[in-house]
Amino acid sequence: MKPSPDARPERWLASLALVIIALISLANVVTRYLSGGSLAFTEEFSVFLLVVLTFGGAAVALRRNGHIRIGLLERALPWGPRRALIFLQWACGVTLLGLITWFGAKLAWQEYQWRSLSPGLGLPQWWYIAWLPLLSAAMLIRQTQQTRDRLRGRLDDES
Repeated sequence: MKPSPDARPERWLASLALVIIALISLANVVTRYLSGGSLAFTEEFSVFLLVVLTFGGAAVALRRNGHIRIGLLERALPWGPRRALIFLQWACGVTLLGLITWFGAKLAWQEYQWRSLSPGLGLPQWWYIAWLPLLSAAMLIRQTQQTRDRLRGRLDDES
């Protein structure tokens, strides 16, 4: 069995986000139980960290060829048309991720220029939004790596 490729930075980032979500949620529950009030920052940070966790995990799944795909047509095609289909899948993914990266970066830049503050804690909004284009760009890179490996026969689509 070949070792699966890894996206170590994204895996660590997603793991860290999950641990922090668990810790601040636990702290919020304990605080609410003991004092009747809750910590103000937990919801805002949890939502932000959930986005980081989602995009980081999606990048890891892309690199490991773990996203759901219906491979019936792909496996039925001879190698030439199969290569074209794999390339079409890559082009669609890159287009979508490129748009998310572009518009996410544009939004983060606008939030930076406008000096918008988050509604809960009053932190700069771009701190949260900047992770969207950054992690979608990481997904774009992982999509390209996965496609390259699939075209070279390094990834098994049956796993």
